[in-house]
Amino acid sequence: MKQDQFLDVLNKDEALRRFLDAIPADTSLGTETVALEEARGRVLAKDVVSSADVPGFDRANMDGYALRASDTYGASEATPLCLRRSASSVAIGHLAPDELLAGQAMAIPTGGAIPRGADAVLMIEATEVHEDGRVEIRRSITPGTAMSYAGTDIAQGETVLHAGTRLTSRETGVLAAIGQHEILVRRRPVVAIISTGNEIVAPGTVLSPGKIYDSNAIILADAVRECGGVPRSFGIVDDDTEALAARLREALAQSDIVLLSGGTSKGPGDLNAKVLARVLAPPGIIAHGVALKPGKPLCLAMSGEKPVVVLPGFPTSAIFTFHEFVAPMLRLLAGWIDEPHTGSVRATLSRRFQSVIGRRQYVMTHLIDTAASQPIAYPIDKGSGSVTTWSQADGYFAISEQVEHINKGKTVDVFPIAGARARRCDLVIIGSHCVGLDLLVALMRQRGFSSKLVTVGSRAGLAAAKDGLCDVAGIHLLDMQSGQYNHPFGDETVEIVSGYGRMQGLVYRRGDARFSEEEEKDLPLAVAAAIRGGKITMINRNRGSGTRLLIDALLAGATPRGYSIEATSHQAVATAIAQGRADFGVAIDIVAKERGLAFRPLREERFDFVMPRGRRSRPAVAAFCELLSDDRTRAALTLRGFTP
Repeated sequence: MKQDQFLDVLNKDEALRRFLDAIPADTSLGTETVALEEARGRVLAKDVVSSADVPGFDRANMDGYALRASDTYGASEATPLCLRRSASSVAIGHLAPDELLAGQAMAIPTGGAIPRGADAVLMIEATEVHEDGRVEIRRSITPGTAMSYAGTDIAQGETVLHAGTRLTSRETGVLAAIGQHEILVRRRPVVAIISTGNEIVAPGTVLSPGKIYDSNAIILADAVRECGGVPRSFGIVDDDTEALAARLREALAQSDIVLLSGGTSKGPGDLNAKVLARVLAPPGIIAHGVALKPGKPLCLAMSGEKPVVVLPGFPTSAIFTFHEFVAPMLRLLAGWIDEPHTGSVRATLSRRFQSVIGRRQYVMTHLIDTAASQPIAYPIDKGSGSVTTWSQADGYFAISEQVEHINKGKTVDVFPIAGARARRCDLVIIGSHCVGLDLLVALMRQRGFSSKLVTVGSRAGLAAAKDGLCDVAGIHLLDMQSGQYNHPFGDETVEIVSGYGRMQGLVYRRGDARFSEEEEKDLPLAVAAAIRGGKITMINRNRGSGTRLLIDALLAGATPRGYSIEATSHQAVATAIAQGRADFGVAIDIVAKERGLAFRPLREERFDFVMPRGRRSRPAVAAFCELLSDDRTRAALTLRGFTP
């Protein structure tokens, strides 16, 4: 009997290249909206922008008393102080009915809304209530103690998840926290699975001599699920040309990808390649025979824009060739750009980390690849109440009960979070946050580059760039002596790439006559007059941020009520003012406009990007620099309200 032979056996790389090249450049299979309960494992089809602040109000982190931290100064166990107990108290789910006055303490439960006028919470264990209504204070605390500020985890208008993100329980928790009940996701590729051969029978049937159970079908179905696809079984087909052709046409009509197993060698009963040549639309068979062991009989084909693969019949060969050839293509169609990860990673700690004696501590952390022999562990400091800490972390390291701190440069073992995976990251960005940077990250994603964004402020970003801990640092630092932004802070270790301009200014509620342009043209004088008038509360920015420098210059040494409250983003400033928790602050005009707040310009600033010297040759860094100079990027920034 005549037996056909493989005419053109290709090496693995060439076969895979031909196969992937045949797949259309636009791999999107469309989108669909799913309920949040069904979203785990799906891939986001567009960026998710928060429509809510998380938390939505300043809240207490423990049971105790809301008060002004300055009223506790000097208090100790040996020398307690007494405050007046407020007649009002905070109830869960409600705002305090009265403003807290100086010298008062207001009872507040864990999770309660901080009353206006308070800037800290003292734990109940450090207090004692006297019969005459006085509250004895036995500890001094600083502003911000035992409280979380509104919008400091997630601010309204902030991009919390980017298109292309594969959702796990970490990300669905973020979506729930901002009130999303349904989400737009990429449609998953449907994969038809056909088992072929006269010897194959389904599990559960009686196994007669010469027959074998079909294990490939379940192996391939589960492997498809693990790569983001939806398997659809088309059963077992005997070695019959007409029956196989009919089943193949049915599978092509109802799926995005077709997998067959068995029948791909050159023996007399191996019909699959012959049926493919007859049924498939052009380009048809791309490769039949690959120089692999196991897996030589592999057949790769395309019917129009639909991939069709005939895998070898032996289970080991089938699953091996699936992971080598089908899995990369399937993840591409599913929108998955990351890979599974197991095991721990040894990493270098980026900074000194303080722990608590007597308690075993688990620290959520970013992992940042560098040119060094091992990656950098960059701890996330948002705290246990933060929903985004869990979603942003690449893993965690543990600190034992006997260790009080770990010094910068020490090695730690970072373990992946259960159910998580290591995310491919092309570009590491550390520094100040800006909504314009969110836009650039989204555009980089469209170009096929993933980014890790760690927002720690301009000064910390500059330090990270000088230490080589990142590829890019976003900064907007004003040199008060020269009046220039960013460039005076560079040195021989970094280069500064021009970004864009944005307008910083005073933000306040519309109708507040203390800041209206009609009454007071000079902004510093207006602010000084408002502070002198009393009964006004500001919202500050975090130390180390570029905006904090502008605020301190504007206040000229004044420290009005609220000066110690540090928001970590422009959106958080706008939130505090819109909710009435503060009367004024400094932020960019875009955020003020989005929240319907009044705005008076203070200074146009530059938001530039610092890069360690020698990094431009990296593909992602080069792409980022090209993106900044692209006319379409400049137009998009202008449309958003920035000045290129």
